[in-house]
Amino acid sequence: MPKPIHVGLIGTKFMGRAHSNAFSQVAHFFDLPLAPVLQIAVGRNAKELAAFAGKWGWQQITTRWQDLCEDDELDLVDVATPNDVHAEPAIALLEAGKHVACEKPLAGTLADARAMRDAAKKAKRSKTFVWYNYRRCPAVALAHQLVKEGRIGRVYHVRATYLQSWGGPSTPLLWRFQKEAAGSGAHGDLNAHIIDMCRFVTGEELTEVHGAVARTFVEERTIPGTKKKGKSTVDDAVLFLASLSGGGVASFEATRLAAPHQNANSLEVNGEKGSLRFDFEDMNLLRFHDATRGPREGGWTRIMCTSAAGKHPYAGQWWPDAHVLGYEHGFVNMLADVLRVLGGEKPEVPLPDFEDAYQTQRVLEAALLSAKERCAIKLSAVK
Repeated sequence: MPKPIHVGLIGTKFMGRAHSNAFSQVAHFFDLPLAPVLQIAVGRNAKELAAFAGKWGWQQITTRWQDLCEDDELDLVDVATPNDVHAEPAIALLEAGKHVACEKPLAGTLADARAMRDAAKKAKRSKTFVWYNYRRCPAVALAHQLVKEGRIGRVYHVRATYLQSWGGPSTPLLWRFQKEAAGSGAHGDLNAHIIDMCRFVTGEELTEVHGAVARTFVEERTIPGTKKKGKSTVDDAVLFLASLSGGGVASFEATRLAAPHQNANSLEVNGEKGSLRFDFEDMNLLRFHDATRGPREGGWTRIMCTSAAGKHPYAGQWWPDAHVLGYEHGFVNMLADVLRVLGGEKPEVPLPDFEDAYQTQRVLEAALLSAKERCAIKLSAVK
């Protein structure tokens, strides 16, 4: 029988729901050393919090995240708040001896991310995790495995895009459009995912940002609940070019103003022996080109990454072949790996911790600096 692990959650909105679903479902599909007990949820609005806890099965509620630091029963705390409310609770929880899982990006600013990374280093008994959930799509995990096996050889070129369309002029002034809360706009929200995915799939680091452009197109938005306008202080689109540690080149493009794209999170990796291509809007598919087959037989092979017999990552825990997975399954798959690690086992594919996510945060900062200064920025200078 798995041992219970007592869990706390900070944040009850979009990510709070996605994470709560994962905590509720993971033991139904995965055989794990630990079973989560949904002990306590934290939110700002007591009435909304009570309804949230009742719907998702959290046993207790509080409006003070500090209570989690003082709860001796809690083992793992999940921070699913806006970006500016990551550092303070995460650091305090680590100091209290808790394991901490945190939403991405690691923080709203590089300074906060650095402080979180440093706190994790000091907390010898605590483990940290960051919810880069797209790593847990079977197709992305398979791409990582194929690159690691040498199937595409040396990486020459990466093209990463994350295009959405929900951030037009009619979208109100949510926290995601306020720099003090979000840190950045489409950049931190979307580029963070594709930077992490590039690093994860290729196994390489970004060494230099050669140039970047950031633009804000919708400068004012309606303040929720009013007819008044407020200033949007984040980017709507950021594009940049970079070099990889293996000598290859990469391009990154993120925007929330790319109609009709809804959640077009895509990555293409081209190498000396082959290529890989993934688009989250077809999340169960991976396209693979084996260049060693030559022009007569070469071309994109369509792989449906849902086969237990094919040893596709995580697929064996879910449905029969081509009974496809969805967005929520990435969170369940990630939580399964978190519980494996906390139970002394190995994850199916590597998990990002605070140190790993800090490296992505450095790239985010370098791109913003490059756009601001209109010059190349070496990652070695961003610490």
